[in-house]
Amino acid sequence: MSDSKPQATAPVIRPAPLSPHVQVWRWHITMAASILTRATGVALYAGLLIVACGALALASGADAYATFNGVIGSILGRLVLFGITFSVFYHMAAGVRHLVWDFGKGFEPKTANLTAFLAIGVGLVGAIGVWLLAIMMGGA
Repeated sequence: MSDSKPQATAPVIRPAPLSPHVQVWRWHITMAASILTRATGVALYAGLLIVACGALALASGADAYATFNGVIGSILGRLVLFGITFSVFYHMAAGVRHLVWDFGKGFEPKTANLTAFLAIGVGLVGAIGVWLLAIMMGGA
């Protein structure tokens, strides 16, 4: 028997893997739905700030409220309001989609793609429906 001990080798240090950049990925509907869910969440916070500004303007008097109505009634203001309306409906549909996922269902690629399209469709149809209804009732 020999008294020699096995030589310990130094550990090989490998560089940490880098996450792929967004430009590397091929865009697909579930990726867009994921990003849209986050964006609509931010938009809903912006909508809450707009509601708070409206309440503050209302409490500040007729002139402040007229100014607020002028801004919110402009083309840009209405576009922002439409975006917020879309955000409400899309975020609700995406939330239902995620709730189904919490039960372990809907992860198959075809189902995930379909539900992503459906959530976007619910957002668009809901927003357009609300705005058409508001126009028919003499608002907007």
